[in-house]
Amino acid sequence: MILFIQKITITIIQQFVAPIVVFLILFAGISTPVLSADKYERARQAMVRIIEQDVRETSLYLDKEALDPRVMAAMGKVSRHEYVPRKLRRNAYENRPLPIGYGQTISQPYIVAIMTDLLKPEPHYRVLEVGTGSGYQAAILAELVDTIYSIEIIKPLADKAAKRLKDLGYQNAHVRVGDGYYGWEEHAPFDAIVVTAAASHIPPPLIAQLKPGGRMMIPVGSRFLIQQLLLVEKGKTGKLTTHQILPVAFVPLTGKH
Repeated sequence: MILFIQKITITIIQQFVAPIVVFLILFAGISTPVLSADKYERARQAMVRIIEQDVRETSLYLDKEALDPRVMAAMGKVSRHEYVPRKLRRNAYENRPLPIGYGQTISQPYIVAIMTDLLKPEPHYRVLEVGTGSGYQAAILAELVDTIYSIEIIKPLADKAAKRLKDLGYQNAHVRVGDGYYGWEEHAPFDAIVVTAAASHIPPPLIAQLKPGGRMMIPVGSRFLIQQLLLVEKGKTGKLTTHQILPVAFVPLTGKH
């Protein structure tokens, strides 16, 4: 188990400053030219194949050897290089998190894929995302569901993500500045909720805004330490069931709570 967690820290864990440093060291000797549109496409498809391999390698944790083909098609379609700083675009399709400023990161593609898959998104769904960041997770979900509502506490990131999503044609993705701990009550209830920052507990407002029969993905644990990625299911009667999926490391959920 310890060896597996060490592997996760280097190749699977996302959203944390320490893994970023590790990856920068690992890739310091690699010089990659700026990619053309055709090379971006090839790099994106190579990324998809790497995700598929990681899913097979972690199948005991995920209880499956392959993700929903719709989710993988979205991963193969969304241009991740549009969501990273220009100076990092040559690294956009590496299966690792990348810094986007303000102490935040764009999530590792593998993590985005499994979190999306475990939500079991349907075309008619209304989904809440807590932690817009660059807008990449929102774009993946916008490919799969009717409407995605995303909350970002850091205003410059929220403003950039909102413009980026609009410019890229995602009219069904809505972003606002706010503390995601409290959700987005006026658009609740949600068929699914995804939280992209670690909380010490599952926020009660998010539980209240999740539909009976809905699913939530959230990392829970101590700040800047190994956390557990949880799948939370809300039964038809409102009863909650939680399942531990993987050890992960996310930046912490911020706010005055």
